[in-house]
Amino acid sequence: MTSNQHNQLSAVVFDWAGTILDFGSCAPMGAFVRLFEKFGIDLTIAEARGPMGMAKWDHIHALGQLPCVAAQWEKLHGKAFSKADVDHLYEVFTPMNAAVVADFADFIPGAVDMVNTLRARGLKIGSTTGYNRPIMDIVLPIAEKGGYVPDNLVCAGDLAAGRPSPLMMYRTFADLGVWPPHTVVKVDDTGVGIEEGLHAGTWTVGLAISGNAVGLSLAEWQALDAPAQQALRETATAQLKAAGAHYVIDSVADLLPVLDDIAAKLQKGQRP
Repeated sequence: MTSNQHNQLSAVVFDWAGTILDFGSCAPMGAFVRLFEKFGIDLTIAEARGPMGMAKWDHIHALGQLPCVAAQWEKLHGKAFSKADVDHLYEVFTPMNAAVVADFADFIPGAVDMVNTLRARGLKIGSTTGYNRPIMDIVLPIAEKGGYVPDNLVCAGDLAAGRPSPLMMYRTFADLGVWPPHTVVKVDDTGVGIEEGLHAGTWTVGLAISGNAVGLSLAEWQALDAPAQQALRETATAQLKAAGAHYVIDSVADLLPVLDDIAAKLQKGQRP
């Protein structure tokens, strides 16, 4: 890459659930609640959503550290929630999540058109996810059938650490052959996904409405009146900004003006 290309965008790296498909990032939620239910633990959807975007093992571990969960676990099982318990729950969780993921694999409106537009502009399309390989083995063929085939896929568990570490992004740079990081944009609906991009040195775009921050299905979102939508939008935007997002938009369908803005900044020598 010559130095003048260091001022041009090279790639956009997308998350999966809540970003490209599964409006509201709904597939894992019920599975987390049912998982803990199986072990006698009451967990709310809001609690289950807290660590979203992390690798699922890390997510289960984080839920086990919640005071309400830790207390229930100790009372029921007579000992503190341990890493061995996380391992056991994770083994139970993967098939539970895999069983429902296909039911929530609808594309977010505008996602495939956006990806096609970016490819037409000469950009590479990368992807990272908090899902593991067995779950993505179900999601990938569904996405492909719908016209979405990113240039790479890095899953939780592929590397020594998942989000918020930058390792999945580093692998993506290598897979796509793109550098430096400031020519890449990370698009994600979770705080840890934004941090993944920041730690890797990329621009970051948070998605307020389509993902975990609001956590409603498309039908539930569309059923709300404008003031209710705006209140949720403001809360979600504040969360993603607090995580460090350079930009926050409703969904991937709104990405083009942001990329144009970033491209203009790069031309002026500005960096994330």
